[in-house]
Amino acid sequence: MHDFDLVQLRDELSERGILMIFSGPFSHSIIEELGEAVRNYLQSAQVNRPAMMDVFAVYIEQAQNVRNYMRRWEMSADPRGARIMQSGIVVIARDQGHYVISSGNLIAQADVSALVARLEEIRALDKPGLKALHKERLRVPLSDGGNAGLGLIEMARKASQPLQYALTTVDEYVFFTLRIVI
Repeated sequence: MHDFDLVQLRDELSERGILMIFSGPFSHSIIEELGEAVRNYLQSAQVNRPAMMDVFAVYIEQAQNVRNYMRRWEMSADPRGARIMQSGIVVIARDQGHYVISSGNLIAQADVSALVARLEEIRALDKPGLKALHKERLRVPLSDGGNAGLGLIEMARKASQPLQYALTTVDEYVFFTLRIVI
């Protein structure tokens, strides 16, 4: 085990405005417990109710997206699944008066192009366009693969800035990072 300095880590997290961070395999109970901690923190910080609900909703959506992607690999016999299962992270921070909710996880290279296409479609829209896309997707029948991208659209509608994302190659995977500013 590597030696590390928790005081230094705590100070660095504080300097970066990080309020809460979780890294590792996501389960329903972990998402629930952290969600309760987020809600309690925001209430104790006396954050106004609409902002509190937006931060909470975006945290839940991002954590569930990470979990759902990981579950696809959990169910498969692909040996890459074990590494992907350990790769999730969600961070809630304060930055220049805004709350920032970020998530990340390893994804298969084969999944990148469809994800980028969905993100770019959403990033190109203003608030009325996002509302129209949301209504349109509500009419689409749900598939086995998900909910027609409603979660990304809903997060974009709550965000004060366009969705931000990054893709970083890690061995034969891509680490996908999503950042939402409330």
